Order: sequence, then C-alpha cells, then structure tokens
Amino acid sequence: MATVSAPLVSSPKPSSSSSSSSSSYHASISFSKFTTKTNSFRPKRTITRTRSLTWLNPQQPRAALVEATPPPPPPPTSAAPPPRPPQPSVKVLALPADRADDLQAEARAMARASNATLYTPELIASRYKSRPFKVVGRTFQILSALGTFALKLFIDQRNGTLDQNKRIRAIELRTIFTRLGPTFVKLGQGLSTRPDLCPPEYLEELSELQDGLPTFPDVDAFACIEEELGLSLESIYSTISPSPIAAASLGQVYKARLKYSGKLVAVKVQRPGIEEAIGLDFYLIRGLGFLINKYVDVITTNVVALIDEFARRVFQELNYVQEGQNARRFKKLYADKQDIFVPDVFWDYTSAKVLTMEWVDGVKLNEQEAIEKQGLKVLDLVNAGIQCSLRQLLEYGYFHADPHPGNLLATPEGKLAFLDFGMMSETPEEARFAIIGHVVHLVNRDYEAMARDYYALDFLSSDVDVSPIVPALRDFFDDALNYTVSELNFKTLVDGLGNVLYQYPFNVPAYYALILRSLTVLEGLALYADPNFKVLAASYPYFAKRLLTDPNPYLRDALIELLFKDAKFRWNRLENLLAQGKKDRDFSAKEALQPVLKVLLSPDGEELRTLVIKEAVRVSEAFTIGTISSTYQALPDFMRNLVFNANANGPLAMSETELQSMIELRDQVIRVWGLLRTSNDFEPTLLLPILQVLQQPEARRLGGRVVGGITQRLAARFLQQVLRVQTSSSSLLWTGNIEVHS
Repeated sequence: MATVSAPLVSSPKPSSSSSSSSSSYHASISFSKFTTKTNSFRPKRTITRTRSLTWLNPQQPRAALVEATPPPPPPPTSAAPPPRPPQPSVKVLALPADRADDLQAEARAMARASNATLYTPELIASRYKSRPFKVVGRTFQILSALGTFALKLFIDQRNGTLDQNKRIRAIELRTIFTRLGPTFVKLGQGLSTRPDLCPPEYLEELSELQDGLPTFPDVDAFACIEEELGLSLESIYSTISPSPIAAASLGQVYKARLKYSGKLVAVKVQRPGIEEAIGLDFYLIRGLGFLINKYVDVITTNVVALIDEFARRVFQELNYVQEGQNARRFKKLYADKQDIFVPDVFWDYTSAKVLTMEWVDGVKLNEQEAIEKQGLKVLDLVNAGIQCSLRQLLEYGYFHADPHPGNLLATPEGKLAFLDFGMMSETPEEARFAIIGHVVHLVNRDYEAMARDYYALDFLSSDVDVSPIVPALRDFFDDALNYTVSELNFKTLVDGLGNVLYQYPFNVPAYYALILRSLTVLEGLALYADPNFKVLAASYPYFAKRLLTDPNPYLRDALIELLFKDAKFRWNRLENLLAQGKKDRDFSAKEALQPVLKVLLSPDGEELRTLVIKEAVRVSEAFTIGTISSTYQALPDFMRNLVFNANANGPLAMSETELQSMIELRDQVIRVWGLLRTSNDFEPTLLLPILQVLQQPEARRLGGRVVGGITQRLAARFLQQVLRVQTSSSSLLWTGNIEVHS
C-alpha cells in the first residue's frame, strides 16, 4: 500500500507569489509498497497505452541505463587482436556511448511530441471559425475588460489628463491582464520589453506581471505523466511530492526521485486545456491587431506580425521537448564557465507535456539574506549573470529571454543556475557586431553614426530619414555621458532611450528589447545588495576585451575608430581598454596583439600604416626627449648652471607645456606596456610571432619608414636646438614621408 511519509516541512500548494520559492519540501508519495489500491488518487479513467515498451529491460528501464551505465570494460590483453577490417577512405567520427544513448533518448522524446501543435494563423483560424459560441463568449470577456480601460483613456484624453494619469492606467492594465489569464500575462510581459510601443510608465508596470492562476489538481497532473510517458508512476519514481513545489500559468512542477537511478528531478507538467485557451485568445488578439494596423496611425509597428511572432514563441513554449532542446543548447554554449550551472534533461521521461530535468538546490537571486547565510555574495552572482548575458547577446547570439528572479538560483556551490528555457531568442550575427560598434559610436559621441547604426540593427527601415533623430540622441546622451561609466545607471539610460524610441518610427527587434530587460533585471537585483551598483561598469570589461581581442574585421575597424581621432592615436583610451579588459577573466594578451599586427600589415592597411608610422615617430621622439629631460633633471645644479645657464628645459628648444606633453605620452606608453606585460597569459614567447611577422617585406618597409621619420624628426629638433628657435610641435607639419619646418 502506498504511504505518504510524514512531512519534515509542510508543503502547501504555492501561490503565484511564491511559485519559485527555494524552500525545501520533504513530503513525498512512496511507491515502495505499491498495490492496485493506491490508484485511488488518479482520475477514474482508462489510460490506453499504445506506445511500444519493448525497449525496456524487464529489470531496469532504458532511462536508468542512459543515466548511470558505466563504460564497458576493456578487452583482455592476453587475447590475440582480431584482424582489422579494411579501413574506409573517409574517417568516421564515432560518438561516445553515453552521448549516442542520449541522442537516441532525445529522438524518442521527439517522437512522443510529434503531435504537438505548431502555431500558424491559418490553423488557428480554421480551428475557431467553426466554434462561434466559444468565440463570442471569450470575446465578451475580453472586450468588457479592455473596453472599460479604453473608455478611461478616451476620457483622460478629452480632459487633458492623459499624461497625468499614465501611472494609474498602467497599474489598471496590469490588473486587467492578470485577470484575463495566461495569454494576456504573457502578452503583457512581452509588451514590457517594447519601448517602441509603450510609454515608460507602462513598461515598468507590465514588467511586474506575475502569473496569478491557481494550481490545477494533482490527480490530473499524475494522469498526464502516465499518459504522456506510457508508464505508471510507480515504475518511474520512488517518491514524488504530493503537491507542486512551483506553479505558473502554463504548468506546475513536482519534485521526485527516479526509481532506478535515485536521482532527484524536477518534473514539469503542463496545465490541462492550456493550448486550447491560448489558441482562442491569440485568434481574437490577432483580429484586434488588424484593427489597430488599420485605424491607429500613432503605432507604426506591424502589430499583426508582432502578434504572430509572439504566438509562435508561446506555442513553442508549450512543447516541452523543445524546451529541453533549448536547455541542452544553452548548456553546451554557456555552462563551460565555472560560475554558471544549467541542469541536465532526462529525455526518457520527457514529452510534449512533461519535462524532467535535474533537480537544482538553490535560492532565488532576490532572496539576499538566504544567499548571504550560505556564505555567498549577491554581487558575485549578479556579475556572473551579466557576463553570461553579454556572451549570450554578443558572442553566440542565443539567449534566455525570461531571466526574472524566479528563473535564477544561487546554488550552495556559489554558481548561478538558469531555469525555465521555454522562452529563448537569437541575435543575428550582423547585429552582434553592430551593437559593439554602436557602443563605440556612443563613447565617441558620434550621434550621426549612432543614428545610422539603427539601420544595421533593424530598428529602422532603409527609407526612414535619420537626420531628425540625431538631435534627440545628442540631447539625451550628452547629458547622460557627463557621468563616468561607473556612475551611469543602466535603467536610467534605457528609460531615456525608450523615450527617444517611442517618439520616432522605431521598430525595436525582440532580441534587443529582451536583452535590455535582462540587464535591467540583473541591475535591479544588484541594487538590493549595493545601491551604488552600475551594470554598465560591470559590462565594460567584456566590451573592452572583445574590442581588443576579437579578430572580426568589423570589430577591428571599430577599435581603430575608437583609438584614432583626427589622425592622432589616443593612448589614454588604449590604456583604459587594457585596464578594463584585464578585469575579464578571458582576456588574452596574445589575442590582443596578433590581430592588430595582421590588420596593420594587410594589403588594405595602408591608411592605418600611415597613422601608425606617424604615431611611432611621435612616441620615439617622446622617449628620446623624455630621457634627455630626465637626465638633465638628474644633473647637479652647478653643472646645469655651467653648461646650460640654468635653462629650465636644458638642451631642449621647446615650451614647458610641450615638454610635459611629451613626458606624459612616454609615461602612457610605459603604462600600456606594463598592462600587457602583467596580463595572466603574457610570456616572452608571445613576442615570437611578432618577430616572425616583422620578417615580412611589408613589415621591413614599415620599419624603414618609421626609422626615416624618426631621423627626420630628431634632425629637425637638432636644428631647433642649434638655432635656439622656440617652437611648438604644431609648427611641424607631417607630409607623409618627411617633416618640414613651417
């Protein structure tokens, strides 16, 4: 007979506000002495199992073999090796046994989910056009709620109180969406990432939307598991929690222990009838989108296309096999870092409506006291999340689109665990590099280039004139950039940019809006622990490292644009980039040196070589003059009086300002070299590839031009000294190969 073990900690059904709580639940249903009488908790209906179970070993399920099968023993060494068969001409790469088993299990899960619904407008229309009573009933519910809200907006507009009441109306809309159910909760959460559609007040309120549906009966959940997997609960689990430990609009989660491996797992079960309800809502919302496109001129975005894209994402979220594949891909890309954890998927216990994943012990990231009790620091975890988010956005382009606090856990080992992979998104490759270029243009305050970036980022169609947008960008960012990076608040920056986007015909891509939301959420979590935390300051080392080390031609050009201005190299920016880039643990001095040399000596690098020659001459002169000045200052006073008649600059015919500028340049170059030399992976052998590169004909020609420039520069200085002509460096004109005195 099945028994319910005495709970060490009570396990009430969670409310929406605690759906992702980190509390431990020890109540469980034991199947160790299971008899037919224990089926009383299941619904009284016959479950027809049509799937073949021939793959199950009578003693052990196939899944247990996948989880814990040891590698086969090596063959005995005493036996003579069998003759080798003829080798094929093409090398075949064999997968490890455990990986092959995992792929087979995933294929079986995909077969179980083959009947999952894929969203198409035509399918939804054909399903609900023939069901008028259901459509009319739901339409009345939606229109009665949204119609009242629209009437209030109309009255506000007539009374001139539209701006004054924005916050009140935003709160009301959040309440309405919660009451209308999961589709509108998802829709509101999507709108909260669209500054091109909603004013800031609405963005803030909608971002706080939480699922408010009660849990559904456990008997329905357990019946769903058996029907989807074709196995009885007692054959799968030794224990399972009698009530969900977390719940949301689409499903609820149980904690269980697999019978044959003993592993703890989280079992996510889909809410019955949710696909039907969401499909009907999107059918009606799509019709509303047609009306908005036709009659609301102030919204320039194609609302119907936006709804279709969002509906496709939600229907993908309803397919739990797809979510498992998302988790597997996310783990492969990002779990290589020691501070990131992604749970494994158990494919033999996964289907379209049941997802089984490795159990994660942890504390929600917004529970600061509980995290600190484990000896962990919230800021360390937030920084790990920021670095991972930047890699998601700018490195691989595949990212978690729903990083709210309930989906981010701090594990006892100090890792940041990601959960819930239903909503994922991708950044196009060209957009990843365009975003970094956009940051460079922002640092340079090149607002014309920033405005043009919006074409590459797909914010604007090619027929939109960006000239009216430039003054708006200048007005906002000139004020924002008066702060240092460490002082700039990311949320303030996003809100200000949102105002600009809302006023002009922008169409913000989903990937961009979602990553902004992700970083805003992380900054908000950090502010609980440190009111002075700034996400931009934490992000800057990653940007610096990418600019310095990425060999991509677009980023090479962006780096050159950042470091050169008016044909003059800005050593202070290189010093700052190196200082920040070294804070990123993946920074490599080797990766920073070699790509620059390749660009410099490439056939297309003539313009850059001219700039580098000029800068090399300038630096060499600075070292020479700096050395002379230091030597002069080290002389005893009587020698300076005797030889140079106590001249402040001694043998140098230049002003004090010019001399100090030269000394500062020399010191900056020394500091830059020191930053490179003290990098983690720097060693003398790193210079060997540079020496090899310098043997190339183009490098020798470049060196000759540098030596020639230095010789001419020093000759000009010598003539100045002989003639004691007091000139500034501005009187020396660079002509490309020689310098002449003006």
